[in-house]
Amino acid sequence: MPSLKNPKADLRKLYYRTFEISLIIALVILIAAFKFSPPASNTELLIEGTQEIIKIEDIINTVQKPSVPPPPKAPQIIAATIDDLQDDFVLPDIDDVEPVKLPDKPPAKPDIDLSDEIFIEIPEELPSPVGSLKSIQEKVHYTEIARRAGIEGTVYIQAKIDKNGDVMDALVIKGLGAGLDEEALNAVKSTKFVPGKQRGKAVNVKMVIPIKFVLK
Repeated sequence: MPSLKNPKADLRKLYYRTFEISLIIALVILIAAFKFSPPASNTELLIEGTQEIIKIEDIINTVQKPSVPPPPKAPQIIAATIDDLQDDFVLPDIDDVEPVKLPDKPPAKPDIDLSDEIFIEIPEELPSPVGSLKSIQEKVHYTEIARRAGIEGTVYIQAKIDKNGDVMDALVIKGLGAGLDEEALNAVKSTKFVPGKQRGKAVNVKMVIPIKFVLK
């Protein structure tokens, strides 16, 4: 029975032909590559030496202890013998010492002017009110203004008292106001004093008298 295949469609015939053509082309390319390739240049192969391996180790922090200075040396004590002291010490000659002159009488007290015009501020004995200071306090009275305002305190009066115990002059050196200064001033002026004394004699004295005001 005749074959029904078309000779043109026979794959087996095409396979052999294609294989032969491919083989020829490959040989041609290989020959051309060897023939036309550039000559190989002399190249040197450098082989590096072996590298040194660096090993990193952990560093331990060291703590330096502070240096303690040595204790100071004890001072050397030089003992002086009694013989050395006696050699250096020389007794002064009694004839060279000047005698100390003692005063024949104690120094006299400074004279104080005891005239009627002079008022002594610090006598030996201060004047004192007849009947004590309480007699002056009994003469003062609270004013209505000072009572309403609730004023309390001390009024200081400077008084000049003569050798007879009478108040020659008086003034307020520190007051409270509200009429209390006038009350204190009048009370001092109307008071009789025992005069102050200097060397046993009555003298004129200038003194400060405090007058207290206290609400009751």
